[in-house]
Amino acid sequence: MNLRHIEIFHAVYTNGSVSAAARALSVSQPSVSKMLRHAESTLGFRLFERTKGRLVATDDAHALFGEVSEIQQRVMALREGVRNLRRGSGMMLRVSALPSLALGVLPEAVAHFLPSHPNVQFDLQTVHHDDLVRKLHERETDLAIAVEVPQSAPVGSCWLGEGELVVLYREEDMPDAPPRLELMELKGHRFISVASSGPIGEIFVREQQRLGLALDNTISTRTFFIATALVRAGVGLTVVDSFTAQAALAPGLAMRPLKPSLAFDLYAIHLLTRPPTVVATDFLKVIAKVIDGT
Repeated sequence: MNLRHIEIFHAVYTNGSVSAAARALSVSQPSVSKMLRHAESTLGFRLFERTKGRLVATDDAHALFGEVSEIQQRVMALREGVRNLRRGSGMMLRVSALPSLALGVLPEAVAHFLPSHPNVQFDLQTVHHDDLVRKLHERETDLAIAVEVPQSAPVGSCWLGEGELVVLYREEDMPDAPPRLELMELKGHRFISVASSGPIGEIFVREQQRLGLALDNTISTRTFFIATALVRAGVGLTVVDSFTAQAALAPGLAMRPLKPSLAFDLYAIHLLTRPPTVVATDFLKVIAKVIDGT
């Protein structure tokens, strides 16, 4: 007997008829009858006899039911376990993101995700690009959201979307700013540099080199968070990623994308030996939607 035979036999035995078994299994009555006949043919003996219009279990069926019942209970427990996995019951998702994404994208994705997965728990943290692979290997995180996939590392990745570099400034410093700003238009303004902030900072440095442009650097910082705080304090303006700028916006501040656009890709990264679970994959889809709408 295969598992389908066991399921049909168990349903007919416990419900007392083919029609009741069909209703319990949400299938047609002919399909139950056909599968029951096939089970009897495979076994080589009858499981039920029809007496006065009713199905009556044979002695062989009574003897078989004890074994079948135990198997059916295990199958039902397995199915419930699978449903729990899909719901994420009791599951902990450990997700790390670059600080620029942890300020806005990650919290918004969690807020969208939890109503449909209320039993999932989260352990959220920030990660710098240089620590990404170490955190994955040391099991400090299961997924990392980053700009670049580390080369020559045993990791897998999936593309989540893209962002771009923008100018974050006080409106009073550039009241007539166009929809997009060229880097040349930043000359003459005090500039807060984040050139040492990792892959995103490197994108900006390469563009400066391409243009042969030197801005009036007032302060250099390694973190976008400090750069945005300096802008709020009136120290100057800065170029950061669009997610950091969006999270930092406040009355009196504005952001403008660059011309030409300086875009970058975002990836979810995991160890090859630990691919994302079903629930984690669902969460990554939510992150992708948030990125797309940001």
